[in-house]
Amino acid sequence: MSTTASLPPTPGAAGDRPRLTFTARRRGKPPRHLADLSREDRAQVLRERALPGYRADQLSRHYFTHLTRDGAAMSDLPARDRGQLVDELLPELLTEVHTLQADAGATRKTLWSLFDGAKVESVLMRYSERATLCVSSQAGCGMACPFCATGQQGLTRNLSTAEIVEQVRMAAAACRDGLLTDGATRLTNVVFMGMGEPLANYRAVVDAVRRMVEPSPAGFGLSARNVTVSTVGLVPAIDKLAREGLPVTLAVSLHAPDDGLRDDLIPINSRWKVGELLDAAHRYFEATGRRVSIEYALIRDINDHGWRAQLLADELLARGRGWVHVNPIPLNPTPGSRWTASDPAVEETFVRTLRRAGIPTTVRDTRGSDIDGACGQLAAEALAATAPKVKEPTR
Repeated sequence: MSTTASLPPTPGAAGDRPRLTFTARRRGKPPRHLADLSREDRAQVLRERALPGYRADQLSRHYFTHLTRDGAAMSDLPARDRGQLVDELLPELLTEVHTLQADAGATRKTLWSLFDGAKVESVLMRYSERATLCVSSQAGCGMACPFCATGQQGLTRNLSTAEIVEQVRMAAAACRDGLLTDGATRLTNVVFMGMGEPLANYRAVVDAVRRMVEPSPAGFGLSARNVTVSTVGLVPAIDKLAREGLPVTLAVSLHAPDDGLRDDLIPINSRWKVGELLDAAHRYFEATGRRVSIEYALIRDINDHGWRAQLLADELLARGRGWVHVNPIPLNPTPGSRWTASDPAVEETFVRTLRRAGIPTTVRDTRGSDIDGACGQLAAEALAATAPKVKEPTR
């Protein structure tokens, strides 16, 4: 998993080496949705159903601009066709299980159930100058990072393009409807830092980004510069993303500057080492002109040493200046876990070391710590609640 405000810790030893699970378990496909399709393909689907192709644009405007899939609200469509149009291209994809609020109503964390019962989370956060949605791209995660709640669940399956996009629509509607503190606002930013490894679900994520940035009726019309795609380090996918022509921000969940520790914290590091990952991140900057974010969850007595801050600075500066920004993240601890946040003084030293070296550094604002704010914790609780109970042996 990649981080939002912080990565959720789970019990275990930093030296544990869990198996990576790259392949989702077999399940049925989500129903087809207009967000899965290009603008041209939507029209073709309707023509195949003996409906006028131009109705696809009308339907798309209701979805992407008016943020609704309610046929009764589509007065510009013939009443006799609305039901069929919605059935064909706007099936229900997400069902709200429950929503928790924090930060005086500025943060909303929602647990969603998908068509097959899989659970994912999204987090909507309002700041003074923006409203940001953290979306999930997978149900569970196959990266197996030992301090991450989602990583400990394993991978259930990839989300479809439309399942990702629907999280955005629901959040945009919540902003419009004033469900965050201080009344109605507009969704401005989307970060792929929820459940899952986005680049392990590459095609669906890239197609979802296109729906986010394409103007209506093709998409929401968000700025690509306000979309962030994170990764724990799938190097070939980073290079592929650099060729997509999408000027999104790349965020690298690094969490350690040395292979010895990162092999333990991020098992995929056994395949692509720190140097290879940072080289790929620098290539992304050169191809797109977009400064890369380095995400670094500060874990007490694990990766927060001053010498590691200096090593991180040295690694980044070896590839030049002006291409990167570091976000240290205070870890959001889980009750009972040995993984916990760094002492404030240690965090300050870590940050000061980077800044003294000339590395732009901003400590990430943590959100939702009182509602299990880091992604994966609500879904883990839901899984635990539905797991078969093991009977105690009789004596």
